[in-house]
Order: sequence, then C-alpha cells, then structure tokens
Amino acid sequence: MTMPTAVLSGTFLLGGDLPVHRLGFGAMRITGDGVWGPPRDRAEAIATLQRAIELGINLIDTAESYGPHVSEELIAEALYPYPKGLVIATKGGYDRSGPHEWEENGRPERLRAELDGSLRRLRLDRLDLYQLHRIDPKVSEEDQFGFLQEAQRAGKIRHIGLSEVSVEQIQRARRHFAVVSVQNLYNLIDREWEEVVDYCERERIGFIPWYPLQAGEVTKGGMKQGVRRMLGRAPRARAGLAAIARRHNATPAQIALAWLLRRAAVMLPIPGTSKRKHLEENVAASAIQLTDEEVRALSIIPSKFGVRVR
Repeated sequence: MTMPTAVLSGTFLLGGDLPVHRLGFGAMRITGDGVWGPPRDRAEAIATLQRAIELGINLIDTAESYGPHVSEELIAEALYPYPKGLVIATKGGYDRSGPHEWEENGRPERLRAELDGSLRRLRLDRLDLYQLHRIDPKVSEEDQFGFLQEAQRAGKIRHIGLSEVSVEQIQRARRHFAVVSVQNLYNLIDREWEEVVDYCERERIGFIPWYPLQAGEVTKGGMKQGVRRMLGRAPRARAGLAAIARRHNATPAQIALAWLLRRAAVMLPIPGTSKRKHLEENVAASAIQLTDEEVRALSIIPSKFGVRVR
C-alpha cells in the first residue's frame, strides 16, 4: 500500500510566492520535556525530520525558544543542505529560563539577537518566514513592528508573520509590513479565534493553527490524549467523532486534522512529533476526504472543553 504524502493536502502560496503543501510539520516536540534541552532520542528526532521531507512536507515551523536553540540546530543537522522548495519558518520574541517557562520579550535589541542567532543556527542568509512569537505588552507595538520592517528591508527576512493575535493587531501590523501568516491556537475543540480564521481567509493570509491536536501521545485506541481529554467532558461529541473515524478507518486525531484542512483554504496545520510513526499517521490524514455532512457534524462540536496551553 502506498503511503499518503503531504502533497494530498493541497498547496497554498505563502506570501503569494512560496508554494507549500498545506500539511506541515511543527518542530517544537523534537526538544526535551517542557520544550527544554535535547530530545530523549536524538537519532529518532533526526530521522523524523528526514522522514517529513520524504513524505512531501515542505513547511517546517520552529522557534528560537524551542530548546532554546535545540530545534533549529536539529533541523540544520538533519536537513542541510536543504532541498529545493523547503520553507523553514521560525519565531522570536520569548525568553526561556527553564522547562515550561516562557516570558515575552519584544525589545528590538533582543529580537535582533534572536534573528541573527536563528540565521546562524539554520545556516541561512535569509529566512523565508519570520514570525513574532508574541506581541510583548511591555514594549510598544511600533518598536516591535518597526524592527521586523527594518529586518525585512535589510534582506534578513523574506516574509513576516504573527502569532496569537487578534484581527485588530493584524490590521495594525499591516500598516508596517505585509502579514503573510498568523499562528494562533486553534483546533477542532478550541475555536476562540474563529474571527481571525475568517479574516485570514478573506485576506488570503496563511493561518497556522498551533497545537492542532492539543499535544499528547497516540493511545492504544489511536486518539491523542488532548483530544480524548477534552471530548471526555462531551460524550455526544466524542461518540460523533469516533463514529466518523471508524467510517474512514482512521483515528480521531486524523479526522481532526482532516477537518482543519476542510475548515479553510488558508489553513496550514503543523502537527508535531518526535517519532516517525506518529508523523506518518499525521500525514495520512491528508488522504481523508470528509463529506459535507461530516464536516457539518464536526463543526458543531462545542469549543474549549480542554485547558489552554502555551
């Protein structure tokens, strides 16, 4: 049986000039516990990155803060020299002091150091996509957006994206530069940012849902722990999702990814993992064709059954 590839997820023109397959790879989980330090199995993490390319993934999302530095270093170790057409997106704007510890830092001098470090670790002269990990409320937006505009003019950044932002914040940023992507928490259950998804669809801005499955290992039954935990409080929704999964001989997690791909043409899910098996399961979701009735049934599942995570 031929293994499905990310090509089946379709193509989106990021920034109008970078074609990417819509199912990408999130490289946060190739770090250690708490997104801190090296992975438990470095060889498997490297092999997973290489397998992602074999499966047609050409959008990899990472960040300076993942590790910190670890994710970017592993990407370069596994994939450099990069295959033609690979888009590596990274982010800056967080300080890390330990596992699970995150603090916004959008001071221009800090962003400059992060950007230069990312370029060095990824062995690139220019980043195809650089995203502000968070807008720091302690620093003026003008200063943060102004730095990104300056870095783009200097040729260090090709395209600019934002993360965890409202429509109003996107609109203010667009006064400084073209916003080509928005990365907000969004999945089958947590849909707080529906308004942002709709705005991005109208404006042809790539929407990258982070934690598209809510993090967790695949259980023996094939359901991500996060999905199972959230739906555990809604037995009717859980039963509906499970029935659709059985119909497609798929896992509930795969159905959740297939639903995201149907939700909007600008949707670019980036499920992450440090294991090849889980990667292959995620990519196989690209081949699932949900019916309109199934999409409607999944879309009425109430939001926010689970706990928001960073």
